[in-house]
Amino acid sequence: MLKIFNTLTRRPEEFIPLAPPDVKMYTCGPTVYNHATIGNFRAYVFEDILRRYLKVCGFKVRQAMNLTDVDDKTIRGARAAGVSLADYTKPYKDAFFADMQTLNIEPAEHYPEATGHIPEMIALIQTLIDKRYAYPAADGSVYFSIARFKKYGQLAHLDMQGLKPGARIAQDEYEKENASDFALWKAYQEEDGDVAWDSPWGRGRPGWHIECSAMSMKYLGESFDLHTGGIDNIFPHHEDEIAQSEAATGKPFVKYWMHCAHLVVDGRKMSKSLGNFYTLRDLTQKGFSGREIRYVLLSAHYRQSLNFTFPALEAARSSLHRLDEFNARLQDAAGKTGTSPGGNPAWIENYFRKFRAAMDEDLNLPAALAALFDMIHEGNRKMNAEALSAAEAQAALNALDGMDAVLGVLKRGMDKPDRAIMELARSRQNARKAKDWAEADRLRREIETKGWIIQDAADGFKLKKRSQ
Repeated sequence: MLKIFNTLTRRPEEFIPLAPPDVKMYTCGPTVYNHATIGNFRAYVFEDILRRYLKVCGFKVRQAMNLTDVDDKTIRGARAAGVSLADYTKPYKDAFFADMQTLNIEPAEHYPEATGHIPEMIALIQTLIDKRYAYPAADGSVYFSIARFKKYGQLAHLDMQGLKPGARIAQDEYEKENASDFALWKAYQEEDGDVAWDSPWGRGRPGWHIECSAMSMKYLGESFDLHTGGIDNIFPHHEDEIAQSEAATGKPFVKYWMHCAHLVVDGRKMSKSLGNFYTLRDLTQKGFSGREIRYVLLSAHYRQSLNFTFPALEAARSSLHRLDEFNARLQDAAGKTGTSPGGNPAWIENYFRKFRAAMDEDLNLPAALAALFDMIHEGNRKMNAEALSAAEAQAALNALDGMDAVLGVLKRGMDKPDRAIMELARSRQNARKAKDWAEADRLRREIETKGWIIQDAADGFKLKKRSQ
């Protein structure tokens, strides 16, 4: 039975979804004002491991990951660059999806963009006004009244006694001591440029927090199973999500909340001023592969701070080389006869059971990796002594595949399209949206000549390698 640490209750709990075997999961995606950092990808890799393990456990996962493409940061960036909001955010959206491919992160079922869901946000805000949890201000903004929502502070475990009723804050992000009524709708200001939509309260734009509530409930329903993110999202973002969602529906918003700890670099907070600020492409340009970076990002327990170092990347390279060599030796040993195993030998079953037991305990990756490398050690010892049958080798390969269904680091599992192929695929998607069928067909043929097949899906596209 999978147990996870629920941030809401501050204790480990057995994971029992609302409507098994279906699991509905919302993950906070990037704010597309810049390239995502390795700190961001620490969270996305954790969420990928969670998604993969839920599927291994037999659950059917439906995941939505938002793209925040309108907020204070994106508007500032677009204004500074002198381009439209859409033109400013598009390269960062494209880069995000390319980076996800590089890290072998499974695609979510839905990637809602904030700018594509303004009507849902306006409708949710109106519901909150009608229920007297929100109020329009004189300037045309709308604020959520945290004093009227009695459970405010339950996720972050805030002490609300020092709260000043009626104090307001308009910024999207703020510190704990600034807990006060937060903006659901922001009245248009000159610095917003051309970023504005009509609403019952006048022209303006949504606040950051209302975006995730509107989009998660659209794709997953008013109550769903899992909501994840980094610990920096607990307050104010996730606290505000709970307040506005439960105030609107009168129902519990999310059953389980999971948060991963910070990533630090060489023991220090990542920052440009310290020269330790890295995006994924910074690291690939230094010669490290996506799976080496992925291995480092998953190697620590998600609730423990991860110290990212270049020696750790070198160690990951050595560990993956050892894994690849073991995999190759097993394939050679299994191919010597046509024998198929009747079941896992006891020694293989023991390590696989240890791997699963570690994952069941709140995704304990360090213990799970220890089980994997203990199996490698034992398997190599048997092969060195010529004491491993073809049937055992095949059983070990099957166990390795079962473990990698969670880890996603085996070399054969990293056969992913490169950035150029992804750009072609996204250009084709844009051509289809514009009903430029001739261009879409041309791009499809070009993708096929490069060895890939593109398949249209409800939420975009899927790419798979053409068989040789």
